[in-house]
Amino acid sequence: MTVNRLRPRRSCLAVPGSNPRFLEKAQGLPADQVFLDLEDACAPLVKESARHNIVDALNNGDWGNKTKVVRVNDWTTHWTYRDVITVVEGAGPNLDCIMLPKVQEAEQVKALDLLLTQIEKTMGFEVGKIGIEAQIENAKGLINVDAIATASPRLETIIFGPADFMASINMKSLVVGEQPPGYNADAYHYILMRILMAARANDLQAIDGPYLQIRNAEGYREVAGRSAALGFDGKWVLHPDQVAAANEIYSPSQEDYDHAELILDAYNWCTSEAGGFKGSAMLGDEMIDEASRKMALVISGKGRAAGMQRTSKFEAPVSTQA
Repeated sequence: MTVNRLRPRRSCLAVPGSNPRFLEKAQGLPADQVFLDLEDACAPLVKESARHNIVDALNNGDWGNKTKVVRVNDWTTHWTYRDVITVVEGAGPNLDCIMLPKVQEAEQVKALDLLLTQIEKTMGFEVGKIGIEAQIENAKGLINVDAIATASPRLETIIFGPADFMASINMKSLVVGEQPPGYNADAYHYILMRILMAARANDLQAIDGPYLQIRNAEGYREVAGRSAALGFDGKWVLHPDQVAAANEIYSPSQEDYDHAELILDAYNWCTSEAGGFKGSAMLGDEMIDEASRKMALVISGKGRAAGMQRTSKFEAPVSTQA
C-alpha cells in the first residue's frame, strides 16, 4: 500500500495521555503533529488508564489534519507490548504512527513492526498503514542510527531526544538543549548531523527534540533555529506558546518560497521546447540548472506542506530574435 511518510511535522506537540483536559485542548492547537504520551509524561501507576484515555481521544476527538502519534514505553520496560496492543487494537484506524523511545538497535524497530503487522492482520486493518517514529536518546542509539534508519518500511522519522542523551554521555549541563558551560562550539552539531544524514539517506524526516524552558521564547527560537538551518523538518513543542514559533522557524520565508517556485518554473521552461531545450538559464541575475532545481524542490516542498501561497508569477522571456 502507498502511505504518505512525509507528513508535515514542523511542530510536534507532546500531550500527556494521563490528562484528559490536555488531550482535549490539544485538538484545537495549530500543531502539525500531536503525540499522545504513555512514556515520561505518565507516572507508572496511571499508564494503564492513560492507554484508555488515548484510545477514547483518538476515536472521539476532532484532530483535523494533524498527524496523530502515540509514544509508547521503550522495549526495556514491561509496559511496551500492552501499550501497543491496547492502543492499536482500540484506535488503529485513527492512528498515524507509533513513536518508539530509546531505540538502541535496529531489532527494536523490527520487533515493533512485527507486532504492528500481527495486530493489523488480526483486526482486519490495512497492513503497513501505521508508521513508526524512532527516538535516539543515547550513545548506542546514535552509533547504530544508520541500521535503525533502514530497519522497517514503516519508519517515517528519526527523532533526537536530548535529555536522556545528555545523561547518557555525562554531558556537563542540567539545561536540556542548551550548550554546556566550558565548550565554545555547538555540542549538538555532530549528533544532529549524524541523525540528519541517516534520515536523508533513507528518505526519512529528522525531528529535533524538546526545549524544556517553556517560558524562554528566545531560547527556544535559538535552539530551533540551529536545527532548522541544518535541514531538520521540525521540533517538539511542550507548551502551546511554542507551536507558532516552530511552525514559523521550520517553514521557509515567503521570499524564499516564492524564489523556489520561480526557479522551478524557469527551469521547466528552459528545458522545454519553447525554452530551447537548454540545461541552464538565467533567472534575473542568477544562473539556474539541475542543481538549482533540486534545491528549490526542498524549499517549495516545505512551503507547500505548510500551506503557503506564492505571491509571484513566472513570465517566460520574450524572444529578441527577428
